[in-house]
Amino acid sequence: GGVQGQVLSLARSLRKRGHEARVLAPCDGPPPELFVTPLGRSVPTATNGSIAPIAPDVSAQLRTIRALWDESFDVVHLHEPFVPGPTVTTLLVKPAPLIGTFHAAGTQPAYQALAPVAAWFGQRLDDRIAVSDDALALVGDSVGGEFTVLFNGIECDRFRTAIPWPTTGPTVLFIGRHEERKGLATLLAAVAGLPDDVTIWVAGEGPLTAELKERHRDPRIEWLGRIDDDERDRRLAGASVFCAPSLGGESFGVILLEAMAADTPVVASSIPGYAKVALPDGGPPAALLSAPGDVEGLVVALNEVLADSSRAQQLRDAGRTRAEQFDLELLCDLYLERYERLLTRSLASTPAP
Repeated sequence: GGVQGQVLSLARSLRKRGHEARVLAPCDGPPPELFVTPLGRSVPTATNGSIAPIAPDVSAQLRTIRALWDESFDVVHLHEPFVPGPTVTTLLVKPAPLIGTFHAAGTQPAYQALAPVAAWFGQRLDDRIAVSDDALALVGDSVGGEFTVLFNGIECDRFRTAIPWPTTGPTVLFIGRHEERKGLATLLAAVAGLPDDVTIWVAGEGPLTAELKERHRDPRIEWLGRIDDDERDRRLAGASVFCAPSLGGESFGVILLEAMAADTPVVASSIPGYAKVALPDGGPPAALLSAPGDVEGLVVALNEVLADSSRAQQLRDAGRTRAEQFDLELLCDLYLERYERLLTRSLASTPAP
């Protein structure tokens, strides 16, 4: 998912700069990187219209505590600090200065219902980050304290240098979990209005996969299932259009930026998290937007990009420029400043031996 991708990308950037960054997280298989310490298996949990993998079991918490003490970290960075499991355990143990990044947006009644608890946990954080104004709107009032809004970053070079997946004609790519929030049903309903030679790549799976396959038997639709990161990058680079028709609940359009970095035109829904990425202040639109759930509007937008090569090139150019503004290396610089500030403050408050 998007949060996991941010964590791994940030760790890779830190390590390239010579910092000893480690990721502590549940893993449902082999660790994706050598610097990942597995804490056990995750439990799929419904939240914010999606499914989040969490690890609330006792064994995962014991592994978390042991890893925190064994590693003697200078700073611990918690992504989604209030998710039950290792992040909450780390808040309770607090083995080092803590920085928390909040990613979620939308409606989560638990924040309001448990506001006093959230405020107490929030005070355990030494620095608080929200990835967008929408994410801040969800947690700011409940958690309290000062927040800084920092963008999510992408590894631009990774997508810029991806070898395009081979195609035999115009291709529209969708990547995401097959659930109502991601709007895949809207895209599939729009296929009838697209040219006969267009192929639709549908990557991912989810609770609606079987139902959507049964309802949409168009041979132009290729169901790819789950794909690894390398295939994702190559298909992003090879597609004629990347389509993100989400209905809501997206705090920030990282996947849009990844497509832009891969030099692919983007068509997306006009939800706030996507509009902030697609409509930069003072610059040309970096994507075409249609109303969430509007099948006809999506057909018009997709056909405009597929039929008009000059329009598609305009979106590529604007998208490439926009993606560079969110390069992960820029984000890593900002986080390093905050880590160093926390570490300096911690050392200054430590009594001399």
